[in-house]
Amino acid sequence: MNLIKLDAIDSTNDFLKDMSRNQILENFTVVTAKTQTKGKGQMGSTWETESGKNLIMSILVKDVITEIDSIFHLNVAIALAVYQTLEPLNLPKLSIKWPNDIMAENKKIGGILIENSFKSDNTIESIIGIGLNVNQTNFENLPKAYSLSAFLKKEVDLNDLLERLFFEIKKHCSFLVANQQNVLWNKYHQNLFKINTPIAFEDSNKNQFMGIIQKVNYEGKLEVVLEDDAVKSFGVKEIQMLY
Repeated sequence: MNLIKLDAIDSTNDFLKDMSRNQILENFTVVTAKTQTKGKGQMGSTWETESGKNLIMSILVKDVITEIDSIFHLNVAIALAVYQTLEPLNLPKLSIKWPNDIMAENKKIGGILIENSFKSDNTIESIIGIGLNVNQTNFENLPKAYSLSAFLKKEVDLNDLLERLFFEIKKHCSFLVANQQNVLWNKYHQNLFKINTPIAFEDSNKNQFMGIIQKVNYEGKLEVVLEDDAVKSFGVKEIQMLY
């Protein structure tokens, strides 16, 4: 593992992107930080972290996806890699919440942010940011956040967690390289948060409604069965779950 360890940084994703622009990096290069001051989440949200207590990492992935319409396959692979890393810990009701959160029960224990760059030679390079709440126990003003240690009632070894996650990321990316994404999608849907369960949603106009998650399609949109039995697809910015 080509590993770069930092004490504090504004964003591991931004740091790795800058490195990749200025030099040729080994595929699956990893950057970790004890703390980051501008951790990013979906739609510009921030992620607060206590220094040295969580897993904050970004990993460079190239030569895995080759077409624009296969981008969400990588999201599926990475979410499953995180899921498989955590599964042996026997966390309660471990699941993947669309589009990129990792849940245990109804609590968020981690998030993923993937930023893709389209190169002049038609290749796609991805910077994958992963944040896992590991040994932090104070989540003031974050009622839906929780950590591995809070569930397990003991501390978790960060280095061991990183090594196992790195192994799972490479393994799951190999499925995409071998054009076996269907294997990943099946497992993804088996472990999708609230799938086939009635749940309340709110759309971008603040309208609330009930629906049942049917699946996530290859475009990365959430397909929801509405109360009139119609099926509607929603993008990331068009809907949120109320739970």
